[in-house]
Amino acid sequence: MPSPAPTASLTSRALAWMRRSENSTLIALSLVVGTCAGFGAIAFRWLIERATLLFTGTADYAATTDHPSHPWLPWLGGFFVILAPAVGGLLHGPLVQRFAPEARGHGVPEVMYAIHRRGGRIPAKVAFVKALASAITIGSGGSVGREGPIVQIGSAIGSSLAQRARLNENGVRMLVACGAAGGIAATFNAPIAGVFFAFELLLASIAARSFGAIVISAVTASVIGRVFLGDEPFLVLPEFSVGHLGEYGLYVVLGLLAALVGVAFTRVLYKVEDWCDAAWKGPEWARPAAGGLLLGVLLFALPQMYGVGYPVLEGAVMGAYAIGFLVLLLVAKIVATSLTIGIGGSGGVFAPSLFLGAMLGAAFGQAAQLALPGLDIHPGAYALVGMAAMFAGAARAPITAVIILFELTGEYTIILPLMLAVAVATLTSSALSHDTIYTLKLRRRGVDITQRAGGRPLDGLTVGDLMTVAPPSVPLTLGTADAVGALVAARRHSLPVVGADGSYAGIVTSPAAAGALTSDDDVSSVTVERLLDWHEPLRPDQAVEDVLEAMLSEEAENGVAVVGPDGALVGWLHQEAVLRKVSTVAT
Repeated sequence: MPSPAPTASLTSRALAWMRRSENSTLIALSLVVGTCAGFGAIAFRWLIERATLLFTGTADYAATTDHPSHPWLPWLGGFFVILAPAVGGLLHGPLVQRFAPEARGHGVPEVMYAIHRRGGRIPAKVAFVKALASAITIGSGGSVGREGPIVQIGSAIGSSLAQRARLNENGVRMLVACGAAGGIAATFNAPIAGVFFAFELLLASIAARSFGAIVISAVTASVIGRVFLGDEPFLVLPEFSVGHLGEYGLYVVLGLLAALVGVAFTRVLYKVEDWCDAAWKGPEWARPAAGGLLLGVLLFALPQMYGVGYPVLEGAVMGAYAIGFLVLLLVAKIVATSLTIGIGGSGGVFAPSLFLGAMLGAAFGQAAQLALPGLDIHPGAYALVGMAAMFAGAARAPITAVIILFELTGEYTIILPLMLAVAVATLTSSALSHDTIYTLKLRRRGVDITQRAGGRPLDGLTVGDLMTVAPPSVPLTLGTADAVGALVAARRHSLPVVGADGSYAGIVTSPAAAGALTSDDDVSSVTVERLLDWHEPLRPDQAVEDVLEAMLSEEAENGVAVVGPDGALVGWLHQEAVLRKVSTVAT
């Protein structure tokens, strides 16, 4: 007795999925990308440590307070720090200018541009140049983060592998996102945050087909990172909690302040870059060296601004600084990071955002503790929440902000105020500014990644507007030989299949039918139902823009079925029809 149609249909879909080699290729490549991104993150951190030791003679100069002299230059005393960024600029300035100008700056916007405007194509040399230039920048005192560079490094690795494997554009973009997720996962020991960073900031959408590959890449990179870098949380902290319901109101205020500071940071960053552009008239390769002297003076006045500054961030969370000094560090970090980027340094703005949030949150928490002694306030909790809220206010990535702070600290007790402050910061930032700290860099170059390149020719069009009459359909009960005959008669590589009630059941392809006809010992009993390949159909009322990615995939090269509300086959959307409509913008 034949099995029920729904069960047969599900089985056929599963078998069809297993037959697709593309899925296996993507899984294998995502593993390779995750492995490379993991080792890339380890190598990059090692480069930063070596560069910092070379330029300062210490493991992390930001942790010092007494201006120790360089062991190689004792006669300069603490004044060597004024020269360190200039010497670093002499090294990374020509390197970037000669080999990879896109390695300048904070990295993530370049990856976003590659995904949305260049089909994910990133030159392989970017990974090497970005790693070396950023390590020199940070090691010589540049007040930037290592996360932006590792995103660009991992993305360049993913792009290079995808291009060598000759994947289509969707595959290239996916492996670019895999590399970015792997880099974040390995450097922060935060695989979940790496996944959502890739989706929320880079791809700007979540697709089931991409999710598995990106998760595999992030987990692989994180495992490698844990093996070589340890599995301790980024910050080891005492347990914080909300002692009084009234504190939730304070966290709302903190979210508002974080949005204001995040937007201000974004505007100051690019304003300083404009000032540097206007002031510098010499060769571009020498700009980091000349500007490095200004940065060096700031570092001499406040050594806490040297490099990434994680020891200072941890000190703020642990209550090591007074309110006034926290505010000074906040303002100084905005200036130091903006100056580092403005003079042509290479490094990220993710860590500076966390730094600013920690200073703001700690200062706010201490002020609230003094003003409201009866609430049993823990300023350290406000510092942690401030970190996430600041990143959300600057980058407008609330899911990533919540998850990454949870993974970095392991603190679940403050998850509710964390989510509240991040939501407030995101909404407030959206009301104050159209762009984020990442997208503004692209908009200043005339690129709006929220719009499709070349205009919007598909606006208002639905699948029903472009679909044509469906090719001849065949029933589930049709024999293999008859199916081959139908394919030959229709001169098509595939035909839609319908059930007894006329509902769409999938497609039958010429390779599947011919393969069964030539190799199956019991071919006379094989029907189309056994050969069924499932391709997700479209609906006539769907916007063409919403299905564009699916229509440009390899699966759609022979067209996609269109079904009505009752599941019946009502038309066929050809890939050529969509491509012709898109091409009208160019003519």
